[in-house]
Amino acid sequence: MIAAAAGIVTAAWLYWIGAAAAKEIIEALRKRQRLHGGWRTRLLDRPFRRLLGITERWELVQQRVEKLHRQRTVLNGVSWSMDQTKAEVSAALGQAYCAFVASVWLSWLAGESMLSAMGAVIAIVLVLRRFIEAGREVERRRRAIIAALPDMLARLMLLVGAGETVQGAFAKSLEGKENSAHPLHKEWRHTVMAMKNGQSFGTAIERFNRSCAIQEAAVFTTVVLLNYHRGGDQFVLALREFSYSLWEKRKAAARTSGEEASSKLVFPLVGILFIMMVIVAAPAFMLMS
Repeated sequence: MIAAAAGIVTAAWLYWIGAAAAKEIIEALRKRQRLHGGWRTRLLDRPFRRLLGITERWELVQQRVEKLHRQRTVLNGVSWSMDQTKAEVSAALGQAYCAFVASVWLSWLAGESMLSAMGAVIAIVLVLRRFIEAGREVERRRRAIIAALPDMLARLMLLVGAGETVQGAFAKSLEGKENSAHPLHKEWRHTVMAMKNGQSFGTAIERFNRSCAIQEAAVFTTVVLLNYHRGGDQFVLALREFSYSLWEKRKAAARTSGEEASSKLVFPLVGILFIMMVIVAAPAFMLMS
């Protein structure tokens, strides 16, 4: 039974690779040459890219791929294409299927059916990990922007209150953070560069809103666009009112992060407690026996 399963999954893999690609792989192995495009591309990426094209007809798969693409666009910028997202998903599918095929063959060789079940679980985890990690990265990015935005607002208000123009204050707020890898500072830097290249302030700040892709950035953009022509005290007053809510969100995010960190410590502490109980109780049980 396991041998038949191993043969079926391997035959399916060879079918997805295709006859022409299989011939190229065999020829490269025979001549000991480097395969054009790389082994990973031929064995994993391209075959499962075709499989992804077939499964995309299912609405659930299409929705998941589109959601991943939106998340990758937020993380990597608008230059990230759908082809890159599909290539990432097909690579995950290829790695998962490779792990499953290897586990089925090991299960047959070892005579242990549990190995194939473990391989199936690992394959599912490898596929889902891409989608889960993208969501976590977007959430970490959102929290990082919320945490840093009040500081940038404070700089902006200070400069405008001192008589600087809004555009000039927006550029000077970034001083000392030109090479920062923080997501907010990167988007702020791109906005400043766009204005220096001749883009209007309104267009540049709208691009900043789209790139940040969070509600707080949208509110900030709206407040700035509604008040930047006024300048001076009115502009500072509008930003100060907005900054109060941002500081509250920053404190709430800090409390959430602290609660998550404490909850992650529960399982290690329980494990240590269990080990200590075994260490203390084991000699007593040994003496009783």
